[in-house]
Amino acid sequence: MRHEVIIGVERRRSWSDERKLSILSEVGVGGATVADVARRHDITRQHIYQWRRQLRDRGLWPGVASTTFLALEGPGTVSDVTPLAPAGTVEVVLASGRVLRITGGIADADLMRLVRVVEAA
Repeated sequence: MRHEVIIGVERRRSWSDERKLSILSEVGVGGATVADVARRHDITRQHIYQWRRQLRDRGLWPGVASTTFLALEGPGTVSDVTPLAPAGTVEVVLASGRVLRITGGIADADLMRLVRVVEAA
């Protein structure tokens, strides 16, 4: 068992927003979990969750977007539209139950970033 003796006054570390964003962006890359990233930077997992919430509240981290409805202009009505799944469509079901449908090609890094954003929402 390891014991650490601290002599003197222990000071809190301060983190810039840029550094926090850098650390937060490591979660999910290459399969890194929150615990892995926290261990790597000698912080607690709670720091990462707290930083996400703080930065999301300040608009610096992608958060839950409110629903926006857009008017569609065209000859038909909604009942005239028949959704078809085009060839090359990939459906990803996340642990949260959310579903991502991707048509066409997407880079692995972009897909991982998209999954992180959707799971954080």
